[in-house]
Amino acid sequence: MALLDLLPKHVFTSRGWGLLASGGVSLLAAQIMGRRDLLTLAVLLLALPLVSLAGTRLLKPRFQVYREFNPASVETSSTTMVRLAVARTGVGSGLVVMEEQLPPRFGQSPAFRFPARSASSGTSRYEYHLRSTKRGQFRIGPVTAEFSDPFGLSLHRHAIDDGDILTVTPAAVELPATGLAGARGNDGVTATRIRANPSDDDVMTREYRHGDPMRRVHWPATARHGLLMVRQEESVTTPEATIILDQRFSAFASGMASASASASHDDGFRLSTSNNFEWAVTAAISISAHLAEHNYSLRLLDSAGDPAFCRSPSAPDPEAEEFSGAAGLQSIAEGLAAIQLTAPHHARHSEPRQNEPRQNEYGTEAAGHHGADPIPFDDHLMDKLAAHRLRGPLLALLGNISPAEAKALAPAAAYGANAFAIAVTDHLHNSEEAVEALRLGGWRAVTVTARTPLAAAWSAFDQGQILIAAASAMDVRRGAAVPR
Repeated sequence: MALLDLLPKHVFTSRGWGLLASGGVSLLAAQIMGRRDLLTLAVLLLALPLVSLAGTRLLKPRFQVYREFNPASVETSSTTMVRLAVARTGVGSGLVVMEEQLPPRFGQSPAFRFPARSASSGTSRYEYHLRSTKRGQFRIGPVTAEFSDPFGLSLHRHAIDDGDILTVTPAAVELPATGLAGARGNDGVTATRIRANPSDDDVMTREYRHGDPMRRVHWPATARHGLLMVRQEESVTTPEATIILDQRFSAFASGMASASASASHDDGFRLSTSNNFEWAVTAAISISAHLAEHNYSLRLLDSAGDPAFCRSPSAPDPEAEEFSGAAGLQSIAEGLAAIQLTAPHHARHSEPRQNEPRQNEYGTEAAGHHGADPIPFDDHLMDKLAAHRLRGPLLALLGNISPAEAKALAPAAAYGANAFAIAVTDHLHNSEEAVEALRLGGWRAVTVTARTPLAAAWSAFDQGQILIAAASAMDVRRGAAVPR
C-alpha cells in the first residue's frame, strides 16, 4: 500500500495500477520462460488499463450547469448565495463526485455527489454561500468531476462548465448629515427663485386659477391672450453632484506593493491598487450613496475629464458618466468593483479599450507603471465641468497632488454650487501647500490618511476653519470672471 500511495491518484485506480503491475510481471516471466500464453496474458493485462484511460479522456460525459448568484453582485463582507443546477445531457449512469472550483480567498471548494438524493426531472440542485472581504471580480467555478471507466481502472477529472463571474462591490459607509446639500426640499429638488433675468422656462404662462396670487399675473400675456394669465416664478430642478475620482498611479503609488500583494497572486486575482486608493474607492461609493439617498443625480469623472469607469472591466456601461436613482447607484457600485489605478498608457488618446489589458480574475499582469501619467485637471475636464455649471456640489477625491496640480484644479471650484476636496496621503504635512492652493481657489479641502475614518473626514467639511477659508476665497473670487 505504501508503494500505491506514491503513484498518481488521478490516472489509474488501485485496480488499474494492479493490472499494470501484473502485466509487467507477466511480460517479464514470458520473456524469461519463453511462454506465449504468458505473453498473451501480459498484453491483455497491460492493454485493459490503457484502453480504459483513452476511453475516459475521449468519451467525456455531457452535463449542463446553471449557476445563479443571489444577490447577483455582493458588497464586501456580505454573503451571497450560490445556486447550482446540474443535469446530465448525455448517456451515463452511476454516482459522480463533483467539486466547485473556488479562488483560495473563499475557502475550501464545496464537493457534492451527482445525482443528489432529492434530484427531480434529472436535475440536481445545490446551494452554498460565499463572502469576500476584498472588492473585485472573481471566477466562480468551473464544476469539475472525476469520471471512471465501467471497469474502475482509470480516472479522469475535467471541467463540465466554464464558471461564472462574481462581482464584489465596495461597501458604503454611512455618512453623517452635513451642510453639503444646501437648501433642499423634502422631495429632493431645489426651488430657485429667479429675481432677475428669468430663463425661458420661467416666463412660461398659464391661465389664472382660483387661489393664484395677483402678484403672479403676467400682464403682457394677459393683454395678448385676452385672458388673465399668470407666470411661473420658481423653477424646480433636480440637483446634480459631480464627483471627480483621481485614478492616477502616481497619486496613489504609496503602499502599492503591500496592497497589491493583498489582492494577491494566490487566487489568480490581481488588482492594481493601494491602501490609499481603496480609501478613495470606499469614499466614492459612500458619498454616492449618501447623495443618492437625498435624491441627487450623480456624475462621475476621472482627473482627465473622462467617464470615471471607462477603464473599469466591471462597469455595466464604461462610457456612462451620469447616474440617477437606485439603478444608477448600483451601476456606480459595479463600476467601482474592479476599478484600479491607471497606467501611463491609459491616457485619453491611447489604444482602444478592447485592446487594453484587463486586471481581473484571470490573473492578467498589471500594466507597466513606468513613464508619466495623463495630464490631470486640464481643459478637457474644465469643459466637462463648465457644461454642468452650478447644478450642484462638486467633489474631488484626490491622492497625492503637487502644488502645481492643485493650482490647475483650483479654478474648477467656480463650476460647482459648492466645491469639496479630500486628498488621501501618507503624510499630511506633505500636502499642506497643495491643500492651501485648493482652499484659495474656493474649495473646502481636507487631507486624510488611509487610517482616517471616512465619517470623520466627511464631518470635517462643516468645521469652522474650513468654512472660513472657503468664504475668504469666495470673497477673493467675487469680482473675478468665471473661467469659460
